[in-house]
Amino acid sequence: MTKTITFNELRKIKDSLPTGSMQRIADELGIDADTVRNYFGGQNYKDGDSCGFHIEPGPDGGLVVLDDTAILEAAQRILAAQ
Repeated sequence: MTKTITFNELRKIKDSLPTGSMQRIADELGIDADTVRNYFGGQNYKDGDSCGFHIEPGPDGGLVVLDDTAILEAAQRILAAQ
């Protein structure tokens, strides 16, 4: 399932997560923590993988099309539990 979100909205979600959330999401989904960081705009492709993150220029940092929403949904569950 794809989702379109602004880059600034995606970064706001990332910045709102408590410490350790990247590793928690990675453990839950069975992926590398750097892949989770890349999903939120990081660029460590040596240790992490690309994750279907496509940016189109525009307001609010541009639009981000997410090919898979599993990481976003895990982040939203963490935020909802706070």
